[in-house]
Amino acid sequence: MARSRAAYEYTEAEDKSMRLGFLLIAAGLLSLLGLGCCWLRPALQERGGGGSANCTVLAVRQLGERFACTFSCGAACRGTARYPCLQVLVRTSRSSAPALRHEDERQLRTNPKCSYIPPCARDDQENSENVTYKQKYWKEKVGSQPFTCYFNQHLRPDDVMLKRTHDETVLLHCFLWPLVTFLVGVLIVVLTICAKSLAVRAEAIKKKKHL
Repeated sequence: MARSRAAYEYTEAEDKSMRLGFLLIAAGLLSLLGLGCCWLRPALQERGGGGSANCTVLAVRQLGERFACTFSCGAACRGTARYPCLQVLVRTSRSSAPALRHEDERQLRTNPKCSYIPPCARDDQENSENVTYKQKYWKEKVGSQPFTCYFNQHLRPDDVMLKRTHDETVLLHCFLWPLVTFLVGVLIVVLTICAKSLAVRAEAIKKKKHL
């Protein structure tokens, strides 16, 4: 019995390999739990009740209201400028009610009243020119041409997005890499145990031959 226990004692290298495997398993599980609570679950909630549709522009207009943005002109140079509010109203193939188009979820959260936030420049006039350019683009170049938009009827029934932040690729990577980490850890542990078991059997066979 004592000899059997001694034979199955792991060497220092094998012990380190086992620890690495268990560490990767724990890291994979914790990553899955963390990403599931902090990222994957909210993303699925945003996608739930939503989908894609064909949108056509109904109206493009600038409001009289201006909003503040923060510009940076160096490491210790920051300031506030203002930009006009551009609204692009669209009709979706899912509903006849007008909806306000946004760039993505991030822009929607930053300024839900407007359809576009320009790169913040120091000069208010430059910000106004950027917004006017976007206004002409949506009014003249897009016009009545249909385009794909995304919506969530439960969370934001009056808004649509030009693109989604939480697309299938992001959700796939959210799940894939923690799973790969977990499986690599399991593989290291299994291979270490198998290698040790084979080494013990080989040693036992060798001793039988010498007897």
